[in-house]
Amino acid sequence: MAILSNDTVFLRAVEPEDLDLLYKWENDSSLWECGDTVNPYSRFAIKAYIERTLSEDAVQIGQLRLMVCLAGSGAAVGMADLFDIDMINGRSGTGIFMAKEYRGNGFTGMVIKMMEEYSRKVLALHQLYAHIATSNEPCIKCFERNGFVRSGVLKEWKRCGCGYSDVYIYQKIL
Repeated sequence: MAILSNDTVFLRAVEPEDLDLLYKWENDSSLWECGDTVNPYSRFAIKAYIERTLSEDAVQIGQLRLMVCLAGSGAAVGMADLFDIDMINGRSGTGIFMAKEYRGNGFTGMVIKMMEEYSRKVLALHQLYAHIATSNEPCIKCFERNGFVRSGVLKEWKRCGCGYSDVYIYQKIL
């Protein structure tokens, strides 16, 4: 089986045709608290990002975004990111977004495994890490089921509503 696919889902590069979907997901303000976004993205900015990823590789830009697609239909149902790729120290942050209607069915765990294998075999990374809000129980459980270990907590790391929330640091040695 290929590194970035199985019988259920596959990961592919972002394509220009993904502009509308990325625009929708990136500008869903209900998701901003989960990430580090505080403002909407313009179509122009997203289009420029897509064009940059088509002409430069992940090591050059320090980030790799892949679309999570259903094996049967090819429909994009989420995104998987490697970010802050550090080739010197052999590590990268990782994050996964699944559209609401595709959560809770095991896709995220499959994607984590694919990202690990790609990181190890293609990028020759030594470890992946994730910052997960302490309130995000489904994400915590998924990363723990897939061998990530909680290695610390960042106190009052993210601004949420009227206050701040803690974030767990999870790591996995590949």
